[in-house]
Amino acid sequence: MPVDPKQRRAARHAQPAADPAQPPRKAPITVERITDAALEVVATQGYDALTMRSVAAVLDTGPASLYAHVVNKADIDELIIGRLCSQLVLPEPDPSRWREQIVDVCGQIRDQYLKYPGISHAALAMVSTNLDVLRVNEGMLSILLAGGIAPQTAAWAIDALSLYVSAYTLEKSLVSQRQTDADADWVMSQEELVRRFAALPPAQFPTTIRHARELTSGHGHDRFDFTLDLLIDNLQRR
Repeated sequence: MPVDPKQRRAARHAQPAADPAQPPRKAPITVERITDAALEVVATQGYDALTMRSVAAVLDTGPASLYAHVVNKADIDELIIGRLCSQLVLPEPDPSRWREQIVDVCGQIRDQYLKYPGISHAALAMVSTNLDVLRVNEGMLSILLAGGIAPQTAAWAIDALSLYVSAYTLEKSLVSQRQTDADADWVMSQEELVRRFAALPPAQFPTTIRHARELTSGHGHDRFDFTLDLLIDNLQRR
C-alpha cells in the first residue's frame, strides 16, 4: 500500500530518535572551541594554569587532539589575545579628538585584560600576525597619525602604550590573586602603608615620610590615566 504523502513529509521532518545504546557524539574540536576553552581556563584558574593539557581537559579530550588545529601554547596565546582584540570598538580617526580616542582604545584593552586574570602575560613579547590584533594596531596607528604624530614616533608609541597596558593589568591581576590567598593579610591597604612609611627612621627617609600620602594615593585607575597622559602629552613634543 503506498504511503500517504503527508506521512512521508512528516517522517522527513521528524528528528531521529536517539539510540540509548550509542553515547552522544562529542562536538568536533575547532580553533574556536580551543579559544573558548583557553579563555575559560584563564577566567576560572588564571593564566598560569593555561596549558595544552588544561585546555584539552575543558574539551574532554587529550592534548594530542589539539595539535591538529594549533601549533603550540604560544599559538593559543595569540588566539586568546586576538579574541579579546576582536571585542574592541575602534573609532574613525578624528584629528580633533585623537587624544581622547587613543585613551579610549587603551582603556578598552585594559578592561578586556582585567576580565581574565593574568592574560596580558600572553600579550607580552608577542609579535602577532593575528588579524584581530593587527586590526587594533592599525586603528591605533591611524589615530596617532590623524593627530599629527610623526610615523616613527607613532609606531613606537603603540609599542609603549601596549606594553604599559599589559604591565598595568598584569600587576592588577597579581594583586587581586594575592588578596584571595589564605595568607593575604600581608597585602597592605593604603592606610597601613602610610602608617609604615611614617614609622620609618626620619634621618634615612625624610622625604618618604613627608610625602607618604602622595606616594600611596590613587583610586581605581587614577595611576593608569596619569601614565597614559604622561606618555601621550610627550608625543607631540617629539
